[in-house]
Amino acid sequence: MATVCATATRPALTTDQRAPSALSINTSQAGTPRAIPHKHIPYCSPGPRPASRGLDISPGSPPSASQYQETSSLIYPPNGFEKISNDPPVYSITAAKLSHAVEHLATQPLPPTQQVFPWLHGLHAENQLQLQFFVARKKALRRTPKCLRGLTVVKAGGDLSHSKLKGAIAPEEILAPLQVAKDKKSEDGAEFLDADPKDGFGVRNFQIQAAKLSTLSDIVVYGDSRTSKEEALRLARRVSRAQAAWQKKTDTLPFGPRQFNTFVVSNKYDFIETDHPNLISLDSEGCVAHNAMDFFHRERVEMCSMSAPSQISHNVWLGPTPDPTLILDDDKVDPLKALRDYDLMIEASDLAQVPDTKAFSVLEELLEHKANAQLAENAIPQLEFPGSGAIMPPTWSQAEVDGLLATCEWMYKQAHKRLVTHQRRDSKLSLSTETDADGDSDMLDAEAERPKGNRILIHCTDGYTETSLLALAYYMYAEYVPVHDAWLQLHKDKGRNFFAYGTDVALLRSIQPRILQASPKYCGNIMQLCPAFPDWLEKMDGSLPSRVLDYMYLGNLGHANNPALLQELGIGQILSVGEPVSWAKESGTWPKEHLLFVDKVQDNGVDPLTEEFPRCLEFIERGHRNGTKTLVHCRVGVSRSATICIAEVMKELDLTFPRAYCFVRARRLNVIIQPHLRFSYELLKWEELQCQKRGRPLRRELEWATIAREIAAMNKPYSRQ
Repeated sequence: MATVCATATRPALTTDQRAPSALSINTSQAGTPRAIPHKHIPYCSPGPRPASRGLDISPGSPPSASQYQETSSLIYPPNGFEKISNDPPVYSITAAKLSHAVEHLATQPLPPTQQVFPWLHGLHAENQLQLQFFVARKKALRRTPKCLRGLTVVKAGGDLSHSKLKGAIAPEEILAPLQVAKDKKSEDGAEFLDADPKDGFGVRNFQIQAAKLSTLSDIVVYGDSRTSKEEALRLARRVSRAQAAWQKKTDTLPFGPRQFNTFVVSNKYDFIETDHPNLISLDSEGCVAHNAMDFFHRERVEMCSMSAPSQISHNVWLGPTPDPTLILDDDKVDPLKALRDYDLMIEASDLAQVPDTKAFSVLEELLEHKANAQLAENAIPQLEFPGSGAIMPPTWSQAEVDGLLATCEWMYKQAHKRLVTHQRRDSKLSLSTETDADGDSDMLDAEAERPKGNRILIHCTDGYTETSLLALAYYMYAEYVPVHDAWLQLHKDKGRNFFAYGTDVALLRSIQPRILQASPKYCGNIMQLCPAFPDWLEKMDGSLPSRVLDYMYLGNLGHANNPALLQELGIGQILSVGEPVSWAKESGTWPKEHLLFVDKVQDNGVDPLTEEFPRCLEFIERGHRNGTKTLVHCRVGVSRSATICIAEVMKELDLTFPRAYCFVRARRLNVIIQPHLRFSYELLKWEELQCQKRGRPLRRELEWATIAREIAAMNKPYSRQ
């Protein structure tokens, strides 16, 4: 039997905004980290090696001397800083000077892409596959770039769940374990991690960026209120020795002046949090600091904003599981009041079973108690229903189909329930007084009915995946529309972005006659029960292309090769990045100027894309001006095309790269966008250009190493490893 709760099934309402622990996504109210259901990381083929395609100039070629651009720093050389340890050297830095140094770094342009790639991909001396693909016989490309100078903040103790400074990492993310370092007989057992992968090929090694950049950084160590100064200094001395060991290992010249230095923050954490809030990412209670950019929090905000509850039928809403602790950017509604707006909540879940009549009876009793104020004000009766993809063909049972239809019928009854009221005896006729067939008013007490019904929210974690089967079935039943019209109307007319499995499409197509015949709007026309399915539905796998902006969709090659579906969605332009559509020559309904193909761009970590941004975005803008929508696609719809969409969102909405990344990631629905390292770095450089065009000074919200680390952490729960 499906779960029915007699009291509020939402947890006690709080205003706590604790951020998830590092390298985890916390989407559960109970605090247990878990991945958002049904999202997955698709495989993206890198394509052939650039040299094999006969390119005249390799995009990975070293730049000329005139192109070199070095990053400056306010703490190098460390003149004017108190030295608190001589061997190894460690300096003291105040929170004020650290704040100035962080701010200065954020205003420095990053080196050009070709200066830092392919080195950032990870070129381990033993990884012949990676070396042959990226550098072949050009050994100069293996060298560590001299143009980078970062600033890495390390927290002594390594607990990043609270008291976290902006961009801070744990010691074990950059330092080799002590035992490993001793086995290698490195200086005093201190050594940086060898982050480059020893085997395999990868263009999305986001997880190694923080460690790689730390070797090219001045490093600042700090501790929270529970960390002693001695512990922070011990860590700083270890870091300083690792810096010296790394410089000896990598320098081709005799060991000279130190290139990078180690500092310890002299101020206590409480002082930093009070007097320099711009440095805080998580406060001492573990809450996200005001205006701090936290990828996990940002993705959740964007997801809930995109799938915010909206009415799809009379008294029936569709949306994400209510989270009163999440404050949206434009949320001016009291979350406690918003939660009380519903009389009944139906949660779609993979673990749920199809409800039976006993479950409905219990719920009706609870709803009656709620109407009579016999339940607490914030107690909302709950019902669970199987999530999308849970009822599988061809093995679905008659009981499952019966339960789906019974749930739709029961929901309709509750949404349209009429409440009995009592009229007062009144000696005068009024507009509210009922009359009989002869026009005489009934002067006696009488029972009257007025429509109201219970307000129902169908919800799941992300607001669009697990609820899709029940939402589509209910909409077909309540509005008397076939499955293909339900799909389009929910997306176009109701503004819902949602994903459903191909098995859901097969199920609803199979049982469509029964759903429509049971509909309260069925008029007895048998011919309407089995309309011909359109051709575009035959090609659908369950997903529509993703609506990123009102005028721009992101999709895969399958979406692009379904022109009838695109026309139904109002999409009149197609931007193909590296993957041409297969029907363009045969179609006369799509003018040539409405198709743009960007050639010679593989997902290989070498081919640049920035130079294609202007014509791609102008193509999208031209369609917008002409009132048509554009589909941007590559093969899978997560890397090349996602990069173009992020660039457009940055330009159109004036967002930084991290915020635009989360914006597009949330709207790509069930698949996770995967712009590789080079594309991501190019987008960070694109942010610099947007600042220049808008006539404002550059100020990055997050640095490259932090961005890469956050992306790796968000993707980790979905990794196949």
